Amino acid sequence: MKIAISGASGFIGSHIKNIFDDFVVIDRDDTADEILLKLQSVDTVINLAGEPIMQKWDEPCKELLYSSRIEGTKKLVNAINKSKVKQFISTSAVGIYPNDKACDESCKEISQDFLGMLCEEWEKEANKCIKPTAIFRLGVVLGMDGGAFEAMLPSYKMGLGGVIGSVKIITSWIDIDDLINMYRFVIQERLEGIFNAVSPNPVNNLVFAKTLGKILHRPTFLPLPAMIIKMIYGEGAIVLTGSKEIYPNALKKYGFKFKYSDINSSFRHLLGV
Repeated sequence: MKIAISGASGFIGSHIKNIFDDFVVIDRDDTADEILLKLQSVDTVINLAGEPIMQKWDEPCKELLYSSRIEGTKKLVNAINKSKVKQFISTSAVGIYPNDKACDESCKEISQDFLGMLCEEWEKEANKCIKPTAIFRLGVVLGMDGGAFEAMLPSYKMGLGGVIGSVKIITSWIDIDDLINMYRFVIQERLEGIFNAVSPNPVNNLVFAKTLGKILHRPTFLPLPAMIIKMIYGEGAIVLTGSKEIYPNALKKYGFKFKYSDINSSFRHLLGV
């Protein structure tokens, strides 16, 4: 089985490359013809490309967030539709769902902010693919070599960690190993549709902070107020302050088994304790 990956140099892409012996990388600057040439003999395409979401959202940034996802997916889908590719797996985020509401894949409500709109348009482009298509709505991905966990860990190790924003904010998260196994599972089972790439056990920010502090034997009494987050990230603060209680019922229905389903087991796995 040969895999093509866009966004292969990122945190998730680098892990996906480790589980496939035969893969080709689709670069952002590839022309339509170059992409089509790379797709020869490719079985499955995984689309991960997009400008990093965690930055200050001024208007130029928002334009780049939009174009890197929408235009990049459009170019990729056009090539896939002309190829012999058998399966397409694209990316979205749990930011598509409304805040403060428990949702699984049956939820049709869209968050009425920039992130919700961005995810909705991103998925619309992916669904123009005429090949069997799966879309992963990613939660917060926990890993030691990228993403939010790597960024916050040094502060916690120094005893400077604490609740980010309100203690009531719900975080829907997933261990990087479970996420990679999801990709493997969806490819092997030839599944299509929307899949929430999250653990079945979301946690509030207080549980997240206290659990990590307990494992590290460090205090967690220094909160990062929502006001400070908004000063740093502007409108982009919604990525950290939006409360998303999301469940992966579609994958569970197909029999997917989580290895690290609770936050304690994931932290211990990542920290090797």
